[in-house]
Amino acid sequence: MTETRTQIRTYVDSHPGVHFNGLVRSLDLAPGQVQHHVRRLVEAEAVVREEFYGRTHYYSPGLTEWERATVALYHRGTAREVLEALLEDEEARPAALAEDLDVARSTLEWHVGHLEAEGVVEKRRDIRNRVTLVLDRPAATAALLSRLDADAVAAMERNADAAGTGEAPVDAD
Repeated sequence: MTETRTQIRTYVDSHPGVHFNGLVRSLDLAPGQVQHHVRRLVEAEAVVREEFYGRTHYYSPGLTEWERATVALYHRGTAREVLEALLEDEEARPAALAEDLDVARSTLEWHVGHLEAEGVVEKRRDIRNRVTLVLDRPAATAALLSRLDADAVAAMERNADAAGTGEAPVDAD
């Protein structure tokens, strides 16, 4: 493996879910250079490329599909705040959580819908049909997210948003 591929693979291993632009910026490499080497790493199955909700992320091959989806959603600010709140409080009512996070209820529902679709969050209904949000796999979620640096993820996401979508060029694999 070339030195550049090793550098990219090491970065992906330590920053799961990184976007293409994050690789370019963080490693100070030319976009075409990153594109070429990432393509080769994906072909060699040394890196996994996966798209979640319109964004392409790169992972180590050892992560499960659930872990990749959880990390991808954690890269989104509101979803990250939802997960952190549920890790801290174990459960939350949607209206109260939306107020605590200072987001519209519809925004919260959009993110919770994705978290629910990926098996990260569950909506539980009581006898009066009131919804409470809980983590579907609290121990596994806590263990996975404890390996991520929330500040680094937030900074990486801000940088990707400032540069565009965080996507690789159209012809990149």
